[in-house]
This record gives sequence, structure tokens and C-alpha cells, in this order.
Amino acid sequence: MSGPSVQLLAHTAEPERTVALAARLCYSARGVADLAAGLSEAEVESLLEKLLAMGHLSALEHAQFTLGVEGISRACSHQLVRHRVASYSQQSQRYVALRRVQAVVPPSIEDRPELAAAFRRALEQAWALYGRLVDEGVPAEDARYLLPNACETKLVVSMNARELRHFFSLRLCRRAQWEVRALARAMLGAVEAVAPRLFRGAGPGCLAGSCPEGAYSCGQAAEVRRELAEGVRRDP
Repeated sequence: MSGPSVQLLAHTAEPERTVALAARLCYSARGVADLAAGLSEAEVESLLEKLLAMGHLSALEHAQFTLGVEGISRACSHQLVRHRVASYSQQSQRYVALRRVQAVVPPSIEDRPELAAAFRRALEQAWALYGRLVDEGVPAEDARYLLPNACETKLVVSMNARELRHFFSLRLCRRAQWEVRALARAMLGAVEAVAPRLFRGAGPGCLAGSCPEGAYSCGQAAEVRRELAEGVRRDP
């Protein structure tokens, strides 16, 4: 299984500078017309560091990122869209007839050949009946009731930097479901490439302090810190 594919489609021009401009307005007597005057890279760095350290994250909402996501299951997308401070456009199963098996097989099944073979047979049977229903005039919007949560889907997702940091704090946790965690890693890699300072330290609470999960902690905080420090593009 290749895992989620994430592509950064668009973003706010100069996202870090845009956030710094908003912060500059908050912390100085300057008027809007003078906000950009003499704003150096050193001041951008200082303002971003101040915002993140103090938890004053409203200015991060001025930086928007639009991502194209492929290769995730409907089960994963149901978790993604729970993050409501975002915009989503998802491939329709009502208007798009799915003529071939497109599904995500969980590693816990993939790693057991006998079970993986049975799983794939079930998928092929479901798709065969789905195709027959469509061929016999059943609307795709009704035939889709047969399709499993494993069915692959595609989305365009837009989030601001503040909501992305919130998403990463929950979904990069070791207790997050494996597929949405892989998606979060891929999304972090995509946005970090264009705005590394905005996403510095992004991830679960255990990166900066004690685990916020309390009694439900995975007990692997050191491994999580090491894993993210080594780079989000590395396989977990």
C-alpha cells in the first residue's frame, strides 16, 4: 500500500510574512498603510516565534493552504471532515461511477496473506455487483450503498495555518488511527515545505511537554519526538 498522496495546490502568497504583518498590527502603533514598511526577515522570525510561544494563534488564520488528497479511504475521509474549520470538495459517488476496485487495505490485513486474499475477493465481489447494478439501470447514487468504507476517495481541502496546527496536534498523535495519521504526516510535509516557521513544533502535545492524553497516553513520547524531529517524510 503506497499510502496517502498529498499535493499543495495553492496557498496564501508569502504566508509567513502575511501572518507577521497581522501580528505587527496587533503589537505596534503602526497604521495599516505602514505595516509592511521595513519588515525584515529577522522581524518576521521574531513575530512568528512570539505568536507560537504565547499561543496567540489568531494571526495564523490569515494564511490559507489548499491541498489535493488522493489514495485515502472513505473511513479516513470521515475523520478528516470532522475538522470543521475547513473547506472540502470530495469526489462524488453519486455522479462518478466507480468501475474498478479502488480500495485501501489496512496493514493489519495486508500483512496476513490469507486474510488479505479473502479481503480482496470480497472487494472484487462488491465491485462486480456494483457494476451490474449500474449496468442494469440502478442510479450510481443508489448502487454506491454497496461500496465499503475501504473505497478510495479524493478530496480538495483548504485549511488555515491555525486549524492545520490543531489538526496536526490531534492526528499526529500515536493514538490517532493509522491512516489519518499517515495523511497528517503527508499534509505536514506539504505545508512545511513552503512555511516551515509557521509549522515549527507542529504535532501532538508531547512534543513540547507532558502528554495531554493522561491515562490514555501511548507512553512513547520520546519516540514521537524523535520520529518528527527526523522529518515527517520518513516512514513511521
